[in-house]
Amino acid sequence: MSRAKKTSPMKNDLKWKLLLVFGVMVVSLYFIFTKPIKLGLDLQGGMSITLRVDIDHVIKTQYQQLLRDIELKLKEKGIDVLSGKVLGTKGVVISLLDPTQIDKAINIIKDEFPIVDIEEQDGNLFIKYSDWELKRLKNTIMQQAIETLRNRIDEFGTLSPNIARKGEDRILVEIPGVVDPERAKAIIGRTAQLELKEVIDSAYSKEELLKRYPEGLPPGTEILEGVEKEINGHKVKEWFLVKKTPVVTGAQLKDARATIDQGGRPAVNFELTSEGAKIFGEATAKMIGKRLAIVLDNKVISAPVIRSRISSSGQITGDFTTEEASDLAVVLRAGALPAPVEILEETVIGPTLGKESIQKTVKAGLTALVLVGLFMIWRYAISGFISVIALMFNGLMLWAAMVALDVTLTLPGIAGIILNIGMAVDANVIIFERIKEELRTGKTLRIAIEEGFKRAFGAIFDAQVTTLIAAFVLFQFGTGPLKGFAATLSIGTITSIFAAVFITKVFLDLILGGKKQLKYAF
Repeated sequence: MSRAKKTSPMKNDLKWKLLLVFGVMVVSLYFIFTKPIKLGLDLQGGMSITLRVDIDHVIKTQYQQLLRDIELKLKEKGIDVLSGKVLGTKGVVISLLDPTQIDKAINIIKDEFPIVDIEEQDGNLFIKYSDWELKRLKNTIMQQAIETLRNRIDEFGTLSPNIARKGEDRILVEIPGVVDPERAKAIIGRTAQLELKEVIDSAYSKEELLKRYPEGLPPGTEILEGVEKEINGHKVKEWFLVKKTPVVTGAQLKDARATIDQGGRPAVNFELTSEGAKIFGEATAKMIGKRLAIVLDNKVISAPVIRSRISSSGQITGDFTTEEASDLAVVLRAGALPAPVEILEETVIGPTLGKESIQKTVKAGLTALVLVGLFMIWRYAISGFISVIALMFNGLMLWAAMVALDVTLTLPGIAGIILNIGMAVDANVIIFERIKEELRTGKTLRIAIEEGFKRAFGAIFDAQVTTLIAAFVLFQFGTGPLKGFAATLSIGTITSIFAAVFITKVFLDLILGGKKQLKYAF
């Protein structure tokens, strides 16, 4: 009877390890060939914009709302306010009709508005937001601005924008691949505060409108400028007296799409939320025959006459081009910026410079790879050749991970990849030197390999963990270029551990592990 040959545990162990390496290679190749990697601003060209967010504008608005709320609350409690004034960003001051009620008013304000600090001076109440509330408010404004900008750029169709906060009131926006800088600036810098307001009166000059109200404008109204239009060959501008309180705002907007109006001109259709539709329907039912001003950033775009009750949708018409209507729909869908923004600095990078950067960095990377590979083969012979194979696997896994994780490749990121080549080889050097030490003690090749990896693992792991910590700090607190470097460095650190400790070990076991000694092994 013939006996079946038993497979040794070591061979079984090597088989599944080889299958794992093969699986990693297949998955990596799949990601690399099915999805292109995203290139950063410095590699494919684009534009970089630094914006300043007018936080003070929002704080003043918040103080105006706070003053109204406090006055209403005091009135509910039987305390009459003689006067109230907003002191810019410093707070509000309130004078009471009856100064003997100051203590009662202070207690009410403290109970109803715990986010403010109150100080009494000469019978007046000075009220301002607490330091922690101001800090929270500023952070909220900046976060909302960043999210709104991100939504707008995503709607614009640009891939992989880098949007980061710089300091207290500035935002860096980097848009790779943008082909129309002026259009991008118009979309990014537009506040896009949409309001629908009832029109009380209108005229083709502000002076004419003011003359109609010699005793002052009616309470709760304001004059807004309209857009310039051409009538009978002459350019004219209409001015509108509207109610300050809008019927609905962009906050109740559900969707906005570019379209064509009945006259064949570009327009924007908008749809309101259920709450907005209810409010709008009730308001327009009472406004039949009156004009409704469509106000964008405090300027009347159009003022159609309400012919019937309107509920969930409407149309914004004006002297738009197709591109302008499309851009307006984009900013309305993305939402209004919480505060006006000012473009402080802009830089446009041409694609030619990015192409040259790619060519030079790829050349540098390949040169580094070849030189490192030759050194390893010269220094460690067969093992050095195995380390080159592991290094190629490391590059394959690094690239695939960047594609899978949607990481944008930048020029500093390529520097991180080249640095990773040296770090990955450094791990192999530590392992090989440990193995050589074991061989000098007279141990067999197989035992020396096992002991060498065990002794080297601790040093490799510690070194890579400290690198990961440094990369994490750079990614967390750095801006665009530093984040690109940190991203490739951190991913490469993880893949290099796997390549050095696992893949190198697999190929050493496959080629050298079954032999007691081998010339030119190390």
